[in-house]
Amino acid sequence: MTTLLATRVMPADVDSAAEAARILAAGGLVAFPTETVYGLGADATNGQAVARLYDAKGRPAFNPLIAHVLDLQAAKKLGRFDADAERLAAAFWPGPLTLVLHRAAGCPVAELATAGLDTIAVRVPSHLVARNILKAFGKPVVAPSANRSGHVSPTTAAHVLADLGGRIDLIVDGGATPVGIESTIVACLGAPALLRPGGLPRAAIEQALQQKLSDAPAAGGGDDDAPIAPGLLAAHYAPRTRLRLAIRRVEPGEALLAFGPVPAANAQAAKTALNLSARGDLIEAAANLFSHLRALDGAGAPAIAVMPVPADGLGEAINDRLARAAAGDR
Repeated sequence: MTTLLATRVMPADVDSAAEAARILAAGGLVAFPTETVYGLGADATNGQAVARLYDAKGRPAFNPLIAHVLDLQAAKKLGRFDADAERLAAAFWPGPLTLVLHRAAGCPVAELATAGLDTIAVRVPSHLVARNILKAFGKPVVAPSANRSGHVSPTTAAHVLADLGGRIDLIVDGGATPVGIESTIVACLGAPALLRPGGLPRAAIEQALQQKLSDAPAAGGGDDDAPIAPGLLAAHYAPRTRLRLAIRRVEPGEALLAFGPVPAANAQAAKTALNLSARGDLIEAAANLFSHLRALDGAGAPAIAVMPVPADGLGEAINDRLARAAAGDR
């Protein structure tokens, strides 16, 4: 259950940008306007902060989030730009365009924010308030729409407060957002593909590229909790190693993905073990999920034994991802 917070609302100015940066650095959640809609910001490099964001929005699905950065130079530390991506960035950034790219080597964004994908969604917003916060913070910020999952995307601070009051730390009030719909998402992973229509028209993108965009399945609704990369969700991280879920006993030589206290017999039987959260904290467990799976997948064990994880709160999404991984859902 999400602990109620004293959500503050501050007018957009130098002081609020500095306060937003301070809260983000401490792992907190800040809503702020972009040119499209209000985003709910968290430190993209902090897995626990990202897990809190999912929790605050409610019924999280751990779908990949958009990382917001100040400029192209910062974006190139996150994703690999081909010629088409370079052309689109030059034409439309800053602005309401998100590019899905192959993840760059050394990308600091938390695994949870990319949902275990080897791709990353990146945007350079043009809204002055968003840019001031990004400049003050100095690191990438994930910022899906600042609303409860399934609700209408917010275009004013009042919309955000109505949905997320008591669930986030700060709302920076920069007035109504000028575009009012989410960013257009284009994948540059080969032939450019339109993944989600949005605030930048298809025709403008095709003119800049001097080619037609291919289409991908629609990304369900206006909530950024909906998959931002349809057709890529098949690549949600599933280990090569077989998973055994909700185990009570570890077979000798298996790798162990633990949650909470580990029985001594299981610790002794495991070839290697990682704990999602030794204290049984679901936010910590969510933050560790994808990175721990990757690490155990490289251990050379015949199987990964996974201890039971409660299904309440973030546990619902954790169990969903584990079930997909165990089924080999690529």
